[in-house]
Amino acid sequence: MNKKQGFSLPVVGGSSLLVIFAVLCLTVFALLSLSTVLADQRLGSASVEAVSSYYEADTRAEEIFARLRNGEMPEGVVKEADVYRYACPISDTQTLHVELKCDGDSWMVLRWQAVAETTMEDSELSVWGG
Repeated sequence: MNKKQGFSLPVVGGSSLLVIFAVLCLTVFALLSLSTVLADQRLGSASVEAVSSYYEADTRAEEIFARLRNGEMPEGVVKEADVYRYACPISDTQTLHVELKCDGDSWMVLRWQAVAETTMEDSELSVWGG
């Protein structure tokens, strides 16, 4: 009775493979969810910064407008006939441009617009000619 007993590997059944696959799928979905949350957080922070920068520039523009109504001529305001023009920077790439027209005691807003200040350079695209 000296039989050698061999070591046999445990048999992995279908249910075990299914559990392993489910765990892998859940792990991948968890990582995808985490990356989506981080991207949304970055987007939300950038949005908050952009909105607060715009409203800071809008507040500066309103202060300049109030000074103009009081008869002052703030620095940076250009007057041509009865039209006043000035700009307030929003960010490195945007500026709030304002144009106002004065008719006696009444003021009319001709332009109150955020304008992108970036310029696209003319670059030649290489197109395959055939």
